[in-house]
Amino acid sequence: MGFATYVTARMLWAALVSFIIVTVTFVLLSFAPNPSIQEAATQAALQGGDPAAAAERERELRGLNEPLHVRYMDFLQSVYTLDWGWSQYRSQPVTEAVYEGLYYTAQYSVPWTILTLVLGPLVGLYSAANMYSWKDHAATGFAFFGYAIPNFFFAIILLLVFAVWLEWIPVVYNANAAVFSLENVRQLILPVFVLVTGSIGGIMRVSRNESAEFQNSEFMKTARAKGVSPIRAYLYHVLRPTMVPLSTTIVGQLLALFLGSSLLVEIVFGIPGLGRITYEALVAQDTNLVLGTTLFFTFIAVVGNLLEDIVFTVLDPRISYDDR
Repeated sequence: MGFATYVTARMLWAALVSFIIVTVTFVLLSFAPNPSIQEAATQAALQGGDPAAAAERERELRGLNEPLHVRYMDFLQSVYTLDWGWSQYRSQPVTEAVYEGLYYTAQYSVPWTILTLVLGPLVGLYSAANMYSWKDHAATGFAFFGYAIPNFFFAIILLLVFAVWLEWIPVVYNANAAVFSLENVRQLILPVFVLVTGSIGGIMRVSRNESAEFQNSEFMKTARAKGVSPIRAYLYHVLRPTMVPLSTTIVGQLLALFLGSSLLVEIVFGIPGLGRITYEALVAQDTNLVLGTTLFFTFIAVVGNLLEDIVFTVLDPRISYDDR
């Protein structure tokens, strides 16, 4: 099996997984009670009208009077044409709402991902090079400090200290701040810090354990005997093979935080990103918007796992596609 065939097969499997996830989400939301219909019936009853007729009118306005399979087929058609429907909650197309949310999510997720990919393995490598010393304990304590504290609780504490008490950062997130402005940097420092400290713990631990195994290997002894500098020896002969098993942990950690913890962080700091949009859409029972954000998150997860499989082979050429 060649590289192109392997990637094609993985992409077809990714499409099937996405189809199943979106289908399950659509069915669950279709059977969930819609608060807009209940609100319309309640208002009609309070005004002396017919609650059943008001509920039926609301269902017709939202297109919920169509059979389930008709609505599902319309939705599948819209998925492939990128016409994800209209968001009743935000009064705009779903694709536009997702794009706006992604704009704000990317502002903190990009620096968070870069810092995690750099700091996690390096802290683990530093800890392994100074194993069982005070430096090892300090690095481990730093890495697991944020990992042990729930992100939303840590975010609230930091916001209380640095925004309310010290007034070093703004309490309210300014969505109109320029991306590369000092104001935007100040208001994104805490979200990035919370996510970085929450994600490097597991990565650092795997990196430390794997690095400890490779630093006493025969090729490291040969490298030292040839006079290779310690920094180059650790980076090339230890960190590179360590990244093979570590890539699984990195993808899993980042996806878990991006899909879960980032939602809580956005709510705490008031960032109008994808996580907060998804939460508000769920509360408002905005089916189109929930399905749109679910489809996007599914795409991110599927692409992340695909890149993980490809990185395996790039980092370790001994892994063949035929074995996968």
